[in-house]
Amino acid sequence: MFKKNRHGIQIKSPAQLDGMRAAGLVVGRTLELLRGSVKPGITPLDLDVIAEKAIRDEGAVPSFKGYQGFPATICASVNAEVVHGIPSRERALREGDIISLDCGAILAGWHGDAAITVPVGEVDPKLTELIRVTEEAMWRGIGALRPGGYLSDIGHQIERYARSQGRYGIPHEYGGHGIGTEMHMDPWVANHGRPGRGPKLEVGMCLAIEPMLNLGTDKTRVLADDWTVVTIDGKPSAHFEHSVAVTEKGPWVLTALDGGESRFS
Repeated sequence: MFKKNRHGIQIKSPAQLDGMRAAGLVVGRTLELLRGSVKPGITPLDLDVIAEKAIRDEGAVPSFKGYQGFPATICASVNAEVVHGIPSRERALREGDIISLDCGAILAGWHGDAAITVPVGEVDPKLTELIRVTEEAMWRGIGALRPGGYLSDIGHQIERYARSQGRYGIPHEYGGHGIGTEMHMDPWVANHGRPGRGPKLEVGMCLAIEPMLNLGTDKTRVLADDWTVVTIDGKPSAHFEHSVAVTEKGPWVLTALDGGESRFS
């Protein structure tokens, strides 16, 4: 049985959260393997092969592969690609690039979903800062996942921090989502907005928090492959994501190897 609140949002029991954590750890370990594999000369398709093997070796299934026709295990978005980049062998990574790696896995019916952005060798300091700000914005949003808060508090914290750090574009069409027995569930989680709105956060909710920040405009377009989202000005973008459970003690970061203890303990 899968309990839902009056807004249709899935509420997990403690045992179900343990299942979510197991799936989240598969994703977290896979992303750390990918992080260590990023270097000049490797291709996004090479990284995809590494990810699929890692996920299947843990008895899990890649959740992206075949999802609405997506052809790969991970989304690999390079430089001006915001999200949903299809891994390819046509262009090897070069020193100075950045690559966003989005990974999902299903274990025993539960989904985990997370993303990181990784520099390729030495990169421009502006890109280092873009990565730092995006990751910190994610953590600020995660910090809002406390019982009694509101859904819009998450996006408010993300936007508030990003705006305090510079003129970054926040694509409004893309955001986080509920997660559980499906990869994408209610509610949609905006990366911007006013606080104190939407459903109240409850113990047992699981949400994927995923800000994307652009070095330039917030405007994007989708390429002819019908998947890859790019910035219209060609400037780089970064993306971070964690799947997080709301608990009585605050956020439990299901896809972080330490559960978020280093951040929230």
